[in-house]
Amino acid sequence: MSAPRRGRDRRAEVILPAPGRNRFTGDAPRTAVIGGGIAGLAAATALAERGVRVTVYEREEALGGRLTGWRTRLTDGSGATMGRGFHAFFRQYYNLRGLLRRTDPGLTGLVALPDYPLRHSGGLTDSFARVPRTPPWSALGFVALSPTFTWRDLAAMNPRAALPLLDVRVPDVYERFDEVSAEDFLYGIGFPEAAHHLAFEVFSRSFFADPRELSAAELLLMFHIYFLGSSEGLLFDVPREPFPQALWEPLGGYLEQLGAQVRTGTAVHGVRPLDGGGVEVETDGGTERHDAAVLALDVAGLRRVVATSPRLGTTAWRDDIARLRTAPPFLVSRLWLDRPVRADRPGFLGTSGYEGLDNISVLDRWEGEAARWARRSGGSVVELHAYAVDPRRERKEVQEALLTQLHAVYPETRDARIVDARHVWRADCPLFPVGGHAHRPPVRTAHPQVVTAGDAVRCALPVALMERAATTGFLAANALLAGWGVRGQVLWTVPRAGRSPLLRAAAALARPR
Repeated sequence: MSAPRRGRDRRAEVILPAPGRNRFTGDAPRTAVIGGGIAGLAAATALAERGVRVTVYEREEALGGRLTGWRTRLTDGSGATMGRGFHAFFRQYYNLRGLLRRTDPGLTGLVALPDYPLRHSGGLTDSFARVPRTPPWSALGFVALSPTFTWRDLAAMNPRAALPLLDVRVPDVYERFDEVSAEDFLYGIGFPEAAHHLAFEVFSRSFFADPRELSAAELLLMFHIYFLGSSEGLLFDVPREPFPQALWEPLGGYLEQLGAQVRTGTAVHGVRPLDGGGVEVETDGGTERHDAAVLALDVAGLRRVVATSPRLGTTAWRDDIARLRTAPPFLVSRLWLDRPVRADRPGFLGTSGYEGLDNISVLDRWEGEAARWARRSGGSVVELHAYAVDPRRERKEVQEALLTQLHAVYPETRDARIVDARHVWRADCPLFPVGGHAHRPPVRTAHPQVVTAGDAVRCALPVALMERAATTGFLAANALLAGWGVRGQVLWTVPRAGRSPLLRAAAALARPR
């Protein structure tokens, strides 16, 4: 059982589980893991590796949750794997990368992209390729190299308002800034408009949310994770093949080798805690008894299961689950073009000011399936993302607007014929609204045998997005294992406070007295 490995940051922190025996040697408990996304797979892996009899229930036909994929047939007869779009696997994702190492110890299934350029419609472009990775030189280097952030801008900032960026801690950051919007925080510290759009609005929209609605605490946490808290930097890796083939099918096979049952296409309709201990899980196939359950569902799925499970949780907990919200709709448009995109275009480009277009990916630059199609056809595979789309807009109008903006950003695509296109609309990512942190569920529930996991779950570690899903999945497994006297999964995290004593002392000046 390999523990997640940290990256280059010598100050990354190890989180040790409760002591106990290494694994079950006799009759082991049965545990239902409800949800086969990142959180559920992390929980199932930690449990199954320690001898727990695990059953994974996944409503969809494939594993991966919001990073799943499915086969489709293009108009030219080619087979392709469609999914929900580009995701960046940052080097700070220690626990997610540790999960992937179970089937790929060297992480050879991931490939590094050389840069993370961000472009504004006004013509300015930022890059992270040459920015130092070690704080505070990372932030200073970004300012020095950025055409959107001058030293004059730095002098015009409100230094006292910016001090909290120097020492971000959980849960303190939520206690102080959860009632402030990300947009208000940015304007309050006086960031220049161009840097606001490029360096920070792009990050806030990584949560699929408008920065006017997003909690500033999440934005500060992101700043800590990527800039002033970690020396892993802002460059990232992406899978060499589509998500199912590269990640989830191998991990599903690994779980089955450990004795776990993986039941895709199986929706759970209810979970009932039993008076004598254990739970009953209801599916279309009937009711099954387990000793414990991990609720690793997305927001809509968690709300649905809780609503149909009247004995689950306390009244306050159920009310909090019912009030969880999802972010506005997002669109992923994938285009198979009959000619290549210009060779000097980056594999990934973040964009701002392009009427809703948030980024462009040229998939054939790194994904094997797309690259093979491009070689056969002489074309290219391009993906466009639009986050936090106004739900009142007509979908076709949004799709056409993204295509128009692609032509503006990459003019060589104007004359390209679209061999085929797929447009994926979803609205199932958690929203982290202003004032919402206290109502997000923690890992533990009122029932010792029931735990929750996922990127909407409260976590006392500085993690976000996919890494929060993986980390809470492991934490949920650890909570159950500790109750059974079994040692759980070792975890890693970026430093849980500001890196520099001097910067921490400066940040203390901004704390309420």
